[in-house]
Amino acid sequence: MASRHAVASLSVEWETRTLTASEAVPVRVYRPDTSTRAPSAGWLVWAHGGSWQYGSAADWHGTTASLAALSGWTVVSVDYRLAPAHRHPAALLDVLTALDWARTQADGTRVPVGGDSAGGTLAACAALASRERGRPLAAQVLAYPPLDPACTAASYRRDTAAFPAAADLRRAWRLWRGAGPTPPSAGDGTRLHSTPFEADSLDGLAPALLAAGRTDPVAGDAERYARLLRAAHVPVGLFQPSGPEHGDVLLPGSQLLRHLAGALRTLPTHVEDVFS
Repeated sequence: MASRHAVASLSVEWETRTLTASEAVPVRVYRPDTSTRAPSAGWLVWAHGGSWQYGSAADWHGTTASLAALSGWTVVSVDYRLAPAHRHPAALLDVLTALDWARTQADGTRVPVGGDSAGGTLAACAALASRERGRPLAAQVLAYPPLDPACTAASYRRDTAAFPAAADLRRAWRLWRGAGPTPPSAGDGTRLHSTPFEADSLDGLAPALLAAGRTDPVAGDAERYARLLRAAHVPVGLFQPSGPEHGDVLLPGSQLLRHLAGALRTLPTHVEDVFS
């Protein structure tokens, strides 16, 4: 079932849908350029932030509508299941369901995955699962993703008052990951990692567009992921401006959102040049 709406002041039309899988997955689909009917550049599946416990596609409405309008991509915002009621890999499976559906809708155009904060973690893990399944993605588009459950990077210690605090984030990791096998597997045997730092190899992953403010506590995780991807010969663009804080993509005029949208507009340009 779908319902359609217009977004005031943005050339975007959006609708709600419920995808059918082993679990129903609600999504919001944002289509750009409705006034001109210009073709979409592709279908981006987006996972919202919220420490894996909070948030919704409705809460991220302004962010994902803006991303569609600024980038020219159709954006599928996933209302994934939240911890602690639903622990890993429930949220990841919901993102993968949305990716499978987006591929059926994309009509030969490109399909990347993306997300901010905890949603960026899910997107990176979805990129790993897609590689395992032989389903290539155009890119992984990640805004300040926390990737280390132990929060060991020096960036977590630069400012103990900065958000998110390492202690709070470690607790969120525990509530989301639970005590099950790490990593669990899907029904088809695909390993479902909770962080790409668990993976034996990052070879063959989708190109990565990473963005995190320099003073963001999770900046060190983004830097480490970029280094590991480059060592695996995966193209990486890493954007690290001095101003934006964690949660920046939720703000009107977000610097990080505009840069990621610009990066999407340039695909398939070599991603190392995207932020030059």
